[in-house]
Order: sequence, then structure tokens, then C-alpha cells
Amino acid sequence: MGARLFGSTELAARVERAECELLRAGAQVAAGREPMAMALPIAGGVAVWAGVDSPLDKVAGLGFGGPLDPSEWERVEAAYAARGARIQVELSSLGEPSIGAFLGERGFQVNGFEHVLALALDPTIEAVRPAGVEIRSSGPDELELWLDLVVGGFAAPDAEGVATHEEFPREVLQRTLGDLGQAEGFVRYLARRGGEPAGGGSLRLGGDGVAVLCGAATHPAHLRRGVQSALLAARLAAAHAAGCDLAVVTTQPGSKSQQNVERRGFQLLYARAILVREAR
Repeated sequence: MGARLFGSTELAARVERAECELLRAGAQVAAGREPMAMALPIAGGVAVWAGVDSPLDKVAGLGFGGPLDPSEWERVEAAYAARGARIQVELSSLGEPSIGAFLGERGFQVNGFEHVLALALDPTIEAVRPAGVEIRSSGPDELELWLDLVVGGFAAPDAEGVATHEEFPREVLQRTLGDLGQAEGFVRYLARRGGEPAGGGSLRLGGDGVAVLCGAATHPAHLRRGVQSALLAARLAAAHAAGCDLAVVTTQPGSKSQQNVERRGFQLLYARAILVREAR
């Protein structure tokens, strides 16, 4: 499925722009609840704060427009300091090399890594579903049901591969995913098996033909029944139908999630280093 991809700097820049779009969309919804929510442009990327300890609180997309301007970066640091927040930077291995050294000099430390994988979408993609499994988009009245299903998946990360560098309380995940579930371009999906809610997933359709696959989860009672495969296939087919030519997913290195998407044809494009500096 899909053409062979090469992890070029041009492709990485396109993927990073899609990640920034997703973060901006989430921050825009959060601003209705958090007066200090922000999405500041910085060197082609974005610095987001969407609430205390939100998974969206990060700097993304740096490294594809040359070195950082120190005065621009100081404004970003000041914005996080005003919110009493630590700064987390997700830095692509294909970006400007000097940025890592610059951040190291300012006290940032590597706290983990994540892998970015992609799949070229083409007309051969089919939304194949196991018998008894139904996948459909989730309406506004099903937001709470979708949250209940998906938050559980985030709260129980992969036991395989490199351990995640992030842990979030359930209420924080509920709040953040609730914001994303209402963000522009974000599509929620519910899986039902035998008529019962069995899982959920989501998809963010970007303006540059990039579909970002966000977290998906299966209810424990329906594990190993093809629910995740059906959710993935349905989202890929929907992304292609919407005009996207690339699907992207982020995983922990060596995780079961990475193994599952590679089996579906996703290729590892590059890694991101997670650099953190605690609040000052």
C-alpha cells in the first residue's frame, strides 16, 4: 500500500507544518476556557500553551527556516515563564542542527524521543472491516462516549519499546482530547462491535494534504477482534477521499503501536528529540 517514501528535509518540513496546525487548532479551542492560552509563531514553528500540564504544551516545528533568532526565542521563554510552565521542545532530527546546541546552552536537556512515520495514500486503500465491526464518524452528541473510549488508551501507554516520557492525569487528558475533538479539521471516529461501543480514534485533515492520525483505543472487552485495524483502515480511506496524499503517525520508539502501523505500510521518516527545561 502506497509508494516508497524518502525522509527528506522537504517532507519533514511538510509533516512538521501539519503538526503545528494541529497544535494551533487545539490551542484555539482551549482559549475559550484558558484566558492565557497561546500559539506563538517561532522560526517557522509554534509555541503552544493550552492549560496547566496539557499534552499540547510544547514547541514544535523548529529547524526548517535556519537558526533560531535569540531575541525571538527569549520572547517564547518569557511567555512560558509568565504562565509558570516548563518548556518542552520537540525537535526533528532533520531540522537545523544548531538549534539543539543553542537549546543545550540555555539549559535544556534531552528527556526522550519519538518516531514519526508516514504512509503515501493512493486509490488502493480500502476501509476493510472485520465482520460485526462498524466504523463511523462520531457526532457532537457522542463526544463524551468518544472521550471515555479514547482517554483510556492514552492513560495506558504501550508496555513495549522505549518507555514514554509523558504521563498525564485522566482529567487533563479528558480536557485536552475534548478540546481537540472540537477543533477545526479534526474528525472523531467510533467503532462498534455487535452494536456495542468498542473503540475510538481520530484524524486531523490538514490544508497541505497531510492527514495526522491521532490516538486510538479499544475497549478491553473487544481487544484482538480487529477493532484497531478497522479504525486505522477507515481513517486512511477517509483521508484519501478528502484529498490527502500523506498520512502521519507519531509513536514511541520500538512500541507496539509502531509495529502495528509498520505492518500497514507506514515507514519511519525521522525521530524527534524531546528537550525540556523546567519552569523558572
